Amino acid sequence: MTTLDFSGKLIVITGVGRAGQVGEAIALGFAQRGASLALLDLNPEQVAERAAALTGQGFPHISTHAANLSDPASAQSAAAEVLWAHRAQHADRVDAVVCVAGGFGMTGPLDEADPDAWAKQFTINLQTAFATTRAFLPAVRDAKGSFVYFGSVAATPGGNPAGMAAYAAAKSGVLTLMRAVALEEKPHGVRANAVAPTAIRTASNVADMGDKTDYVERDSVADVVAFLASPLARNVSGQVISLA
Repeated sequence: MTTLDFSGKLIVITGVGRAGQVGEAIALGFAQRGASLALLDLNPEQVAERAAALTGQGFPHISTHAANLSDPASAQSAAAEVLWAHRAQHADRVDAVVCVAGGFGMTGPLDEADPDAWAKQFTINLQTAFATTRAFLPAVRDAKGSFVYFGSVAATPGGNPAGMAAYAAAKSGVLTLMRAVALEEKPHGVRANAVAPTAIRTASNVADMGDKTDYVERDSVADVVAFLASPLARNVSGQVISLA
């Protein structure tokens, strides 16, 4: 998939803050394929660091935007900033939005689950995906572009949500959101798909689980995401790609 060319395309990626995480690898993958990037994260300093690392490698067309994507108003403001920053090259069009923002948390057995921890999983995973989709949808329609979402293997048939029911339920909601976008936006030429990985080899996962776990590599995830956002997947919509 390294031959995919995104020259002249604007790709929005959320959750590109912390070093060593999957958002960083996805951003690098698109930059290597010629895309202009708009990187979003809650932490302005961290997302600026990720962008500086990319520009230091010779990728010039990158903007950064700090936003609380669980807040629809903040997401809407971020979308307006993105379009303004890239208007000269891309008018008001966004070719793909990759909704990486989210987070994992064990909530334990249901009879012991903390209600606040349960609610947090829905806020950081499902609410961020909804607010981001709503904010960028007009620009993606203009480009006849696509959305790529992050689910989890725990939210797929046969997955094991034990001990992580809140996370799995929130990711199930993300997959339902994806299917709704795929069906509702098909008349506008917009596609939506999702990846559902097992544990990804990220800095935080290795710190928590060690380096002997059977991880999905970050570059592999980035390749699949790029394919789903590309014209090669023009007939692919409403699908969940499991990664293990």
